[in-house]
Amino acid sequence: MTTPLTLGTDQAHARLHELTVIDVRTPGEYASGHLPGALNIPLDRIRRALPEIRHAAVRGEVLLVCASGTRSENAGRVLAEHGVPTATLAGGTHAWAAAGHDLRRPAVRDTRTGWSMERQVRFTAGTAVLLGLLLGLLVHPAFQVLSAGIAGGLVLSALTDTCGMALLLARLPHNRPRPADLAATLAALRRR
Repeated sequence: MTTPLTLGTDQAHARLHELTVIDVRTPGEYASGHLPGALNIPLDRIRRALPEIRHAAVRGEVLLVCASGTRSENAGRVLAEHGVPTATLAGGTHAWAAAGHDLRRPAVRDTRTGWSMERQVRFTAGTAVLLGLLLGLLVHPAFQVLSAGIAGGLVLSALTDTCGMALLLARLPHNRPRPADLAATLAALRRR
């Protein structure tokens, strides 16, 4: 099993022309801004794309990217289990932008996309907490358990650096790549 490497933003920027960059965020997050030349293969599709990623890794180094680095590290572990060497971008696209490097955005935004996963989680969690409190006041106090459950989930998310709500939201139609988009991405990866 190979161990994924981590590249800093300046290292990755200097070598961007020689790297195959795979963004493992949802299509909506990818559309909100991605590294130049990055291909979008969401984390939950990495196993499906394994043959194409293996092919790209034989031809050159593969850099995995997400918003902060956690999902790309998870993707790197999956690929390492299959003997595919990769590198991850330390700090993800947030660090890339903070270092002053450009992010690319599609010229015409897909109306299905727009909010980052982090924003979707904050909106959903906040709405559920408010709903639990409101129903607890107006209908029955037992509805406050909903708010407590969301609070507990947020604490667990922070402690484990995972997010179950993000995993659920990623399965919504607006966060899923269309089959044609994924097929085109895999075809582009095969050509590298």
